[in-house]
Amino acid sequence: MTDAANTDVGRHEAANQRVDNDDGLLIKLSRQGDSAATERLVLKYQNRIYNVVLKICADPDDAAELTQETFVKILENLSKFEGRSSFYTWAFRIAVNLTLNYCQRNAKLVVRSLDIEQEQYSSQARHAIKELLSDDSSPDPAALAQDKELHEIALAALARLDEAQKAVLVLRDIEGMSYARIAEVLGIEIGTVRSRLSRARTKLRDILDRITG
Repeated sequence: MTDAANTDVGRHEAANQRVDNDDGLLIKLSRQGDSAATERLVLKYQNRIYNVVLKICADPDDAAELTQETFVKILENLSKFEGRSSFYTWAFRIAVNLTLNYCQRNAKLVVRSLDIEQEQYSSQARHAIKELLSDDSSPDPAALAQDKELHEIALAALARLDEAQKAVLVLRDIEGMSYARIAEVLGIEIGTVRSRLSRARTKLRDILDRITG
C-alpha cells in the first residue's frame, strides 16, 4: 500500500473514531436516516445499559427485553431529544425508569432463606467477604464482580435491596456516575441521592454479613 493510501486509511479511521466519540454527530446522522450511525449509537451504549438493568432486575431475560425496549424507545423519541442533558444521561434515564416500572409491576417475592444462601457458597468465598467487611468502608460491588463466586454473592445481596436502593447503588458504585448525574437520571435531589446511597450501602453490608455468617 502506498503512503498516500495509508494516509487515506488513517484519515478514514480517525474520522470514524470522531464519529463514534461524538454522540451529537451520531444523533444528527441517525435523524437523517443513517442506519450505520444508528447502529453505532446502539452499540456504544447497549452493554452498559444492559449491565445496569441486569443489576436492578436480576434476571438476564428480563434485562435483555428491557434493554431492547429501551433502545426502541430511544430511537422512537430521538427526534424529540433536545440536548438539555447529555444523551448518556437521557438514555440511562429511559432505561432505569423502564426497569423500575417493570419491577414494580412484576414484583417477585424472594423466598430463599439466608441460611440456604450461606450454605451454597464456599468457605473461601465467605472468608473473602468477611475480609472485605472487616474494615470500616462499605463493600464495593464492582470489586466483588472481579471474582465469579463473590460476584454471585454480591448479586444475591443486591437482589434483597428495594429497586430504588439498587438503582442508586448500581449507578454510583458500578456505573460510576457522579451524584449530579444520578440525580438527573432518577429525577431526585442530590441530597436524596446521598442519603439513599448511604442507606443502600449500609443494608448491602448487613446482608453480606448475614449471608456469609
